Amino acid sequence: MSLRRFLFPCLLATTLALAALPAHADENNAIHFGRAIHITADMPVHDAVCFFCSVHAEGKVTGDIVVFFGNVHLNGDAQHDVVNIFGDVTAEKGSTIDNDLVSIFGNVRLGESVVVGQDLVALFGSLNAPESVIVGGDRVEQPAWIIALPLIVLIIFVVLLVRGFRAYRRRLLARSFPPIPRH
Repeated sequence: MSLRRFLFPCLLATTLALAALPAHADENNAIHFGRAIHITADMPVHDAVCFFCSVHAEGKVTGDIVVFFGNVHLNGDAQHDVVNIFGDVTAEKGSTIDNDLVSIFGNVRLGESVVVGQDLVALFGSLNAPESVIVGGDRVEQPAWIIALPLIVLIIFVVLLVRGFRAYRRRLLARSFPPIPRH
């Protein structure tokens, strides 16, 4: 019964969020929720922020690119940071990122001669970068198995613990009934 009470507000909030108009903080910013951002070469954007959607930049982004639960496809220049959480980052051949590239729980694929001005951070995902990629700062790569392996061990432990506890409770319940007479 409590699940039904919880389900309706969640569905209502989701419907309202998806029906919302995109927010605009400035003429040159692109901030969207649930709708992809396409940046062309003839229309540069300052900041591109996207929640539950993707950013496709074919031109210049003079600010940051920030994406939550979506992908970043860069075929141009990002003059500040590129940050992606729970999504993939793809930078085509010759693209530049002047500051940091950060990807958490996603894959990073960089083309030939991509330049990252400062740090390249890929946490809990994969990094596919050829030797021609230039990174001006630190290059940090933390694969997904680092967090997945302990998590899998913990899940197996919890499952075995719950199964053992349930078997113990069944044995206690079975002892509380009198034995069945055999004829």
